[in-house]
Amino acid sequence: MGDLTDHLVHFSGRGQFSPDVIARAAGSIVVTEDGRELLDFTSGQMSAILGHSHPEIVETVREQVGTLDHLYSGMLSRPVLDLARRLTETVPAPLDKAMFLSTGAEANEAALRMAKLVTGGHEVVSFARSWHGMTGGAAGATYSAGRVGYGPGAPGNFALPVPDAFRPPLTDADGNLDWRRQLDLGFDLIDAQSVGGLAACLVEPILSSGGVVDLPPGYLAALRDECHERGMLLILDEAQTGLCRTGDWYAFERDGVVPDILTLSKTLGAGLPLSAVLTSADIEERAHERGFLFLTTHGNDPLVAAVGLTVLDVLVRDRLDLRARELGARLRAGLDELATRHPVIGDVRGRGLLVGLELVPSGAWEDADALGAAVTRRCAELGLHMNIVQLPGMGGTFRIAPPLTASEAEIDRGVALLDQALADTV
Repeated sequence: MGDLTDHLVHFSGRGQFSPDVIARAAGSIVVTEDGRELLDFTSGQMSAILGHSHPEIVETVREQVGTLDHLYSGMLSRPVLDLARRLTETVPAPLDKAMFLSTGAEANEAALRMAKLVTGGHEVVSFARSWHGMTGGAAGATYSAGRVGYGPGAPGNFALPVPDAFRPPLTDADGNLDWRRQLDLGFDLIDAQSVGGLAACLVEPILSSGGVVDLPPGYLAALRDECHERGMLLILDEAQTGLCRTGDWYAFERDGVVPDILTLSKTLGAGLPLSAVLTSADIEERAHERGFLFLTTHGNDPLVAAVGLTVLDVLVRDRLDLRARELGARLRAGLDELATRHPVIGDVRGRGLLVGLELVPSGAWEDADALGAAVTRRCAELGLHMNIVQLPGMGGTFRIAPPLTASEAEIDRGVALLDQALADTV
């Protein structure tokens, strides 16, 4: 990109800056400085569930920033009080306490500190392809990237094998994923390594950065039971799955499992920096009695809290959970049809408007990472922004997450552009 990036730090060892400079965005479209339009099939950083520059979000920001934007974290404001009430009303009992922060990593950090304080333990379990953030505790529970070269991490972090049905590490007599045996084996190994300080299990209901892997039905309930048998708290990270994206308000609803602690971020702010930790009154009280401490400069900021309220208003009024289900079915049908004509498509998976498409190299393409990168470049040239999983050997897996406000025509157009990109590349 020449001089454009001369003064920027490269924040990802594998990822590169896109070749275009973005000038503006609206709805599902981002526009470059030279006027080229890109259909955004990632909702920005998997966050802009209402699309870019949603008029009601714009109006909320304009009004709130002129009234009350930032306060000392201990001061109360009406947007924060209202958001705590409204947000806890969207989740089942006993999740009736909320705190508001800026990023998903912060929320996971706070959740882990709370779990450690309440249980008296320090050991944390998460999936072997997890991504929970880059702050200390969250990074310790992240296995998909960023572990090499930074010295020893905090002791007491253990990895569970990923229950990947497309590439099952353990199979039953019929060749299907035997997730029950895999889960038991995983905890056998954790028990062997634990020094008796198990505190929490932090997982996503659908691993996003880990390849859009949906936990098999029944797995989450079994995982909860394994945790509670050991005195651990179950923390669900719904940064990308929460607030209607999967077709339900929360991905955990499908399994009827209520976590001990729930973290939200990306979708809650619809692109603005807002995250939340939700837990029960019992856990909050025990943490408070033990002196729970988690302070950040922008905790409980009224500006983004007002945005969160507007997000909830739009989600409820426009029934975007139902919309995500309907658009997700349309997207899935289109991708499944592509799979019948492009043998390189090995699997289509996911829920609602969080869909994974995995390419399996064949012929001239032997490397999934190179193939995924080539298809991504061709998509961008044609006017479609796609995102590949940034894991070695998994660069052929696309994370597809259009805004919940996308039109049917935009969904069809995105599928058609991907069709063309595959035809031009493979």
